[in-house]
Amino acid sequence: MAEVIIYSTSTCPYCEMAKEFFKKHKVKYTEFNVGEDHDKAREMIEKSGQQGVPVIDIGGQIVIGFDKEALMKALGIEE
Repeated sequence: MAEVIIYSTSTCPYCEMAKEFFKKHKVKYTEFNVGEDHDKAREMIEKSGQQGVPVIDIGGQIVIGFDKEALMKALGIEE
């Protein structure tokens, strides 16, 4: 499976929804809190052009926000 990175903040409800989705589907991910890590915030903006979270990087494919259908497609998950 592709490497999954989620750029999030501690107060973002959509970030929590994305992480719950990953847990439900047993997807391993790396999380970076861009509210605390300014280097990772810059990296997120460079990758996505977005300042809002979550930004999810699935093997180089960027998903903006908690877009369940896009996540399922990118991860090859069927319900």
